[in-house]
Amino acid sequence: MAKIFKIIYYLVIAVLVTIALLFIVSAFPITGNIKVLTVLSGSMEPAIHTGSIVVVKPVSTYKIGDIITFGPNTKTQIPTTHRIYDMKVIEGKPQYITKGDANNAPDQKVVLKKEILGKVLLDIPYLGYAVDFIKKPLGFALIILIPAGIIISDEIKKIFKEIKKNKIENQ
Repeated sequence: MAKIFKIIYYLVIAVLVTIALLFIVSAFPITGNIKVLTVLSGSMEPAIHTGSIVVVKPVSTYKIGDIITFGPNTKTQIPTTHRIYDMKVIEGKPQYITKGDANNAPDQKVVLKKEILGKVLLDIPYLGYAVDFIKKPLGFALIILIPAGIIISDEIKKIFKEIKKNKIENQ
């Protein structure tokens, strides 16, 4: 039982560290850097589920069929993740027509290359719900308190074992 607990413990720690590193790397405003974003609508179902996390990275060229994330990424405006449905080149500049897989018609607004945050490299279904929860005060507190509690309880057990061992040796 203790071995299973340790395996689960290390898996949880590894997942948390990986997610934290992805978010830290995506937070730096480096041109060409990866971004980790949450998909909040079902317009890309079944390819990308609502609540998924997408990892996007800018690439030099985009083609029809690529899933891209575009638009402003601010506290009040969220970017859109859709598939490139069609493309036009006007005055040497590509313009992309996008469409959500679950939508009946293409988007009305044409997307310019400068508006594209990047091509979707990876999506992790439903993890976005957890990320959005962690962004709230209660979620943030739990993400700190639960691992800290596990580590502290593990250390307390080790201390009591050592004390018990020392008492036996000293008798």
